Amino acid sequence: MNNNQGTIGRWQGAGLMATTLLGTGVFILPQMTIASSGSGALFAWVILTLAIIPVTFVFGRLASIFPHAAGPAFFVEKAFGRVLGRTIGLSFLLVIPFGAPVAIIITFQFINELIPMSGVKELAVEMLLIGLIFILNIKGLQVSAKLQFVLTMAIVAIVLALLGAIGFNTQSLSSISFGELHQQSAVFHAVGIAFWSFLGVEAITHLANDFKRPEKDMIPAMLIGVMVVGVVYLSCTLLLLLVPSEAPIAMVDIFDRLLGGYGAEVIGVLGISAGVATVNVYTASAARLMWSFSSEGVLPRYFSKRNQYQVPVRALSAQLIGMAIVLAFTFVSGQDLEELINWNNGVFVFIYLAAMLSAVKLLKKRYLPLIFLSCLFCFLLAYSIGWDMVFSVILFSVIAPFVWWQQNVLNRRELAECR
Repeated sequence: MNNNQGTIGRWQGAGLMATTLLGTGVFILPQMTIASSGSGALFAWVILTLAIIPVTFVFGRLASIFPHAAGPAFFVEKAFGRVLGRTIGLSFLLVIPFGAPVAIIITFQFINELIPMSGVKELAVEMLLIGLIFILNIKGLQVSAKLQFVLTMAIVAIVLALLGAIGFNTQSLSSISFGELHQQSAVFHAVGIAFWSFLGVEAITHLANDFKRPEKDMIPAMLIGVMVVGVVYLSCTLLLLLVPSEAPIAMVDIFDRLLGGYGAEVIGVLGISAGVATVNVYTASAARLMWSFSSEGVLPRYFSKRNQYQVPVRALSAQLIGMAIVLAFTFVSGQDLEELINWNNGVFVFIYLAAMLSAVKLLKKRYLPLIFLSCLFCFLLAYSIGWDMVFSVILFSVIAPFVWWQQNVLNRRELAECR
């Protein structure tokens, strides 16, 4: 994968980054954070947006210097060895089938706004979305990147139109009650939920070799995407506080009230498109990581096959099958959505922290202040997620011994061959 001719430019990369982060959450997560901490959600988004900038820069710098399909797993392996690096990589592979179904479930809520349905029909539509992801991935990411850039501009335009419709000014802020700000735990809880919105910063690093000039375009593309996303989420949260709504998807109701109707259609189409875009990038990232591990002997060679577009089709299929299984289990068990989000977030906190610590060894000393801020951010997130971090601890505790055992077996085999 590291010898591919890249096809993605800076602005296409920014579009991939932005729609991956906006994804399903752009019209849902602000509502969830307000339910959690009231007006404190506004400050949660400000904190999160500012805190993610140094993390994004460090990831972008690592990816531009060490472009590799394994992304964070490769950075950690270079800094701390194969066992920890591959533990990080396998953790990413195992959490994607849990995280992507959450995005698909949220995407279905927008479909339900357009065509109400429930029961088995809901599961059938979610499975159709998985089929669509396969079709989008099978020819590579160039076309998808162009479409996702257009989608990002459409979402930004809608948010600006809604802000303009309420005649936003400094006086309108006086209508917001900030009585919840003394409840710091509620604000931190909102930060933990909101972190879902910025999952995807690390996913783009897996796609470094799909960029034409990763050394020049990775950091600008990632930073532009992150800043656009932060402003959009902050704006949506502000809209919901200025125009309260009890609707299941409040942004649909607000669109109807401010712009005269068709909220279900406009917000629904954008929500569905953004949700598919998010899962699309994560699936592509995971498939490339599986290909990399398969080529290195960590996973079976079966997953190393690629098609004429250099897409690892078997790895792609395996990821999508895993997502389908988790979706079916979630449907039967009725798993709580917020809990699934926090489980997913907890694993990524570990991945982010490991990558930031690897930067201490791999990057020049002048980046240490940014790395320190990034590590501090990871500890803040762990505190915000709370007991749901247990899932990630269990996952790492299972994977690390397996990787250690596998590495010992490989080492003994290599020694035997040398003799």
